[in-house]
Amino acid sequence: MTANAAKTQATKNDLPEAVAQLKDKGNKALVAGHPLEAIGLYTEALDLLDEPNAIILSNRAQAFIKVENYGLVISDATLAIEADASYPKAYYRRGTAHFALGKAKLARKDFKQVCKLRPKDRDARSRYAECDKRVKEALFATAIQSAETVPLSDSFQANDIIIAPNYDGPHPDGGEVCLANGDLDKEDALFEPGKLPMDFVMAAIECFKNQKVIHKRYTARLLIHSKRYFETIPSLVDIKVPQSTEESKEDLHVTVCGDTHGQFYDVMNIFKLNGFPSPTNPYLFNGDFVDRGSFSVEVILTFLMFKMACPESIYLTRGNHETKNMNRIYGFEGEVKAKYDDKIFDLFLEVFGQLPLASVIEDKVFITHGGIPVVPTTLDEIRKIKRGGEPPEKGLMSDLLWSDPQPFPGKSPSKRGVGFAFGPDITEAFLEKNNLELLVRSHEVKDEGYLVEHGNKTITIFSAPNYCDSMGNKGAFIHFGKDCKPNFTQFEAVPHPDVRPMAYAAGMGGLFS
Repeated sequence: MTANAAKTQATKNDLPEAVAQLKDKGNKALVAGHPLEAIGLYTEALDLLDEPNAIILSNRAQAFIKVENYGLVISDATLAIEADASYPKAYYRRGTAHFALGKAKLARKDFKQVCKLRPKDRDARSRYAECDKRVKEALFATAIQSAETVPLSDSFQANDIIIAPNYDGPHPDGGEVCLANGDLDKEDALFEPGKLPMDFVMAAIECFKNQKVIHKRYTARLLIHSKRYFETIPSLVDIKVPQSTEESKEDLHVTVCGDTHGQFYDVMNIFKLNGFPSPTNPYLFNGDFVDRGSFSVEVILTFLMFKMACPESIYLTRGNHETKNMNRIYGFEGEVKAKYDDKIFDLFLEVFGQLPLASVIEDKVFITHGGIPVVPTTLDEIRKIKRGGEPPEKGLMSDLLWSDPQPFPGKSPSKRGVGFAFGPDITEAFLEKNNLELLVRSHEVKDEGYLVEHGNKTITIFSAPNYCDSMGNKGAFIHFGKDCKPNFTQFEAVPHPDVRPMAYAAGMGGLFS
């Protein structure tokens, strides 16, 4: 036995019985897909010890990876390394977190250390190679970057894509065959905002339910026109609750949904419970449409089709998973390339880069994916945030996409490693400064599908029930009428085809599944 192995074995054997039992229970909870329970058990075990334990800290770091708390992963892994610099899993965990945060150089350094400690570990060498590749890609991208670079959406020739006679999916003009070459401009015009036939949208949804996708040519047109549409609107969108009509005396509302994460069949259940999007039944989906769930293509295409068919029927705000790095890790990139190709993925990224970052309902309810800035900020400043690419590591956009509430006053470093945690005093100050009544955000799984905190001033809404087929949580959505008082509806997960979450994640993505 080597000296390193002997030290680790001694660490295992020297644990008090109560600590060892808690660690074992935590391991079982983590394997069973219950990371939050595992975190609690590992924390109890660590609290019983007089000094840090590299194994338990690394195990808790793995549980934090499962809930995307990368800041806490780095903290635990670093403590584990300080406790035992020869323990390879600690470097493995920290490298994983650095990679998830887009810090490939730091990740490469950690996986290089794993390779030194475990020279025959093929998986570690593979992770190191992936990080090295990402570093070189970033250097190359920087070298060729030019202000004159033409976006793919400006040069992509959808007309050149041939639709084979055996394509049995829907066509936007309602016919049974695609339009002839002379009518391709007419076909393209059907994808302009407000012109996409609703019959095509509904036929496409039926196609998705049967695990088929619409043709690449139609998807490309949808993405290009969606990107151009979102370019024209501000980073903060004002939403009004529909007015009741003579024909309909009922009180109308806006429905706000949280993360859906590629759970297409649960999205269909939301529509079954609450009706399809329409001018009198508008929805706001608050980011994280994709990743993790393996029907992300179907989810985002459904939302974009409704947007192009009837812009006032559905509103979309960007989440932290509508980003290139998250898509590479959590499956959306692989899914798009499996169902279409790399060019379509690049068009999706262009759409994501133009999505609004926040909305306000009736000048009272502020809605964004992650949280609010921790510095005094006006709605007009948010409205003017420049979009069009990947979010920076810090600043207003980063705060809106990544931040989380905390129960105590003030701000703290984020458990995720990006953004901040903000207290009830920061929420109160933001709402008061902007003459608002309520903050609604998503970004975190909640057992009941929602959580009200900060003195009833902050609501977290999450709409992916039984998240990743393992969390056992409910989903929820909120109705806001003219009075802007929240009314919650909870729902359970529904069955879906036998395709596991993150089925399309490859490379480093295997670390996160």
